[in-house]
Parts: sequence; C-alpha cells; structure tokens
Amino acid sequence: MPAVPTTPKGLKTREHILQAARAVFARSGFVAARMSDVAEEAQLSLGGLYRYFTNKENLFAELIADIHDELYQASRAPDYDLAAEPRAALYEANRGYLQHYYDNRDVMRAFIESATVETRFRDIWWQMRNRHIDRFVHALAKAQPDRDATDPDTRLAAEAMACLVEHSAYVWFAHEAMHDPVDIQAATATLTDTWYRTFFADSH
Repeated sequence: MPAVPTTPKGLKTREHILQAARAVFARSGFVAARMSDVAEEAQLSLGGLYRYFTNKENLFAELIADIHDELYQASRAPDYDLAAEPRAALYEANRGYLQHYYDNRDVMRAFIESATVETRFRDIWWQMRNRHIDRFVHALAKAQPDRDATDPDTRLAAEAMACLVEHSAYVWFAHEAMHDPVDIQAATATLTDTWYRTFFADSH
C-alpha cells in the first residue's frame, strides 16, 4: 500500500486527488467510477494516481473515513441534557446529522451504493449505524434510569428511529433531484417529534 506522503507537495496532491475522486463518485456513483476517471479529473497520469492509492476501493474508503466520524460528531447534543430537555436534545442531534448528511449528500449517495456491492463498505455502514444506536441507548439509560437498557424492545425502537432518520436523509438529500426540496429545519422538527413520542411522551 502506498505510504501517506509527508511533504507539503505530496499532501497537497493527495488532497487534490480526494477532491477529484469526490467529483467522480458524485457524478458516476461507486460502481461505475474508474481510477482512470479520477486521474483525468485530477489531471494526473494513471501511474501518478496509483502512487497515492492502490485501487478504487482504498480511494473511496479514504474519502468517506472523515465524513463518517464528522457525521457522528455532528449528531451529538452536548449543550442539552437528554433527561431534562429531551426534545431540545433530540432536535439538536437530528439537525446536526441532517445538515452534515446534506453537506455530503453526493458522497453518501455513492456510499450507500457501495454498501450494496462490497462487503467492506457494508461492514463500515453497519458499524457506523450501530455506533449511533449504541450511543443513544446508553444516553437513554442515563436519562431514564427505570428503563431497562438491555430490553430488546428498547434497542429495536432505537434501531427503527435510526433507520427513519438515515433513510429519510437518503431520500430527501442524496436523491434530491427526484424529490421536492425539503427544508432541513422542517425535516428536523418532523423526525424529532417522532423520536420524542417514541421515547419520552409518557414521561413529560
């Protein structure tokens, strides 16, 4: 595997390749994208591209790595206490997720496609969604001490809500050309209301 460059020029070239790859994957999708397309977009020789990335899969994995961590961080609500202000906390978490998804909708569209054809990316997707679910179940256990966090129904409900947000974002934003424009604030309010009614309506 090519080593990560350490010189300013090498780092700049690598970042330029990633930006070119983003444009190619957004335009062509994961399956149809080719390394030669990325090389052309980056105005590099194919050999020059392979000095930085060995194949399309490694290039795409690098492209999505930071986005996934940023998506996880964006969907935190550190300024709100889930126990005391559940609706506000849920709103902030959903808004952060939807905004970051929207900002990276081109890559997320290609990512979901990649997860259907490559085990490597399916596993990344699975780990990513479980990371979000685990965090919420843990936070819910702290917010509602009387609730059994190990109850399968609790986790199933959290999974259902996570699927709702994820797929809604995919439909509304990753394929926005096929859908009437969706306002992020309105979308956040709708999803937050569903989360709130599922987990907190009886306690507030």
